[in-house]
Amino acid sequence: MPLLVLMTSRLTWVRLAALLFTCVAFSVVSHGGFVNGGMADWCIFCWAFSFAGTLLVLVVELMGLQSRAPVSWKNFPITFACYASLLCLSASIIFSLYFLNGEMRRDEVQDHRIVSSVFSCLATVAYFVEVSLTRAQPGEVAGYMATVPGLLKVCETFVASVIFLFVSDPASYDSHSALKWCMAVYCICFVISAAIVVMCIVECTGCLPFPFACFLSAYALLAVVMYLTAAVIWPVFKFDSHYSRSSSRPDDKLVAVLTALNFLIYLADLEYSAQLVSVKV
Repeated sequence: MPLLVLMTSRLTWVRLAALLFTCVAFSVVSHGGFVNGGMADWCIFCWAFSFAGTLLVLVVELMGLQSRAPVSWKNFPITFACYASLLCLSASIIFSLYFLNGEMRRDEVQDHRIVSSVFSCLATVAYFVEVSLTRAQPGEVAGYMATVPGLLKVCETFVASVIFLFVSDPASYDSHSALKWCMAVYCICFVISAAIVVMCIVECTGCLPFPFACFLSAYALLAVVMYLTAAVIWPVFKFDSHYSRSSSRPDDKLVAVLTALNFLIYLADLEYSAQLVSVKV
C-alpha cells in the first residue's frame, strides 16, 4: 500500500518524467546525433548524470530506504534536483548553440539533434518543477537545502564552476596581481559554498564550534564583499586599455557577466541568511 500511494504522488510522476526525458536526450543523440567534441561530451554527461541520480532517488524512495541512506534525505533529493535542473539548462543552451544554430539542413541527423534538444528542455522544466514541489514553504520545518539560501548555495557553486571553465587557462589571470585576486575570490567562495552544501547533505553542521546560522550570515557578507571587488576589478583590468595590452576575448566578457551574476546571488543569499539569524535570535 505505501508503494501504491507513492506511485500516485505528483513528485514521483515528475521524477519519472525527468528520468524519461534525460534518457531520451542522451540516447537519441548518442544513437544518431553524430556529435563529438568537448561540448557534446559535456551535454551527454549532464543528461546521463541527471538520469542516474534521478534513478537512484526513485529506487531509494520506492524501496523505502531513506533511513538507511548515508546522507540526509531532507537535503539530498532537492540538492540533486537543483543541480540537475542547472545542468540540463546548460546542456540545452550549449547543445542548441553548438549543434543546431545555423544548421539549415533537414536530415535524420538533424532530426536526432532536435529531438535531444527538445527533451533536454523538457527535462529542465521537470527538474524545476521538482524543486518547486520539494522546497520549503513559509513556516514549514525542512532541511536547509530546501530553503531559499540552500538553493542559492547550489546556484553559487554552479556559476563558479562555469567561471572556472572560462578561466582554466592561467594566461587569462596571470598578467596582473589584481586578476589573481579575482581567481582567489572564485576559488575561496566556491570551496566554502561547496563545503556548506556537503555539510548539510551529510548532516554534520552541528560539529561546528559556532552557530551554523551565524556562520552562514558572516560568510554571505564576506562573499558579497569579495565578489563586489572581483566584479569591479575583472572588467577594469580586462577591458581598460591602460591595464590590458591585448584585446579582450569573448570568454573575458562572459566571466565578467558571470561574476556580476554570482555577486547578485550572494547578495540575495546575505539577505535571506540575515533573516534566518533574526528568526533564530
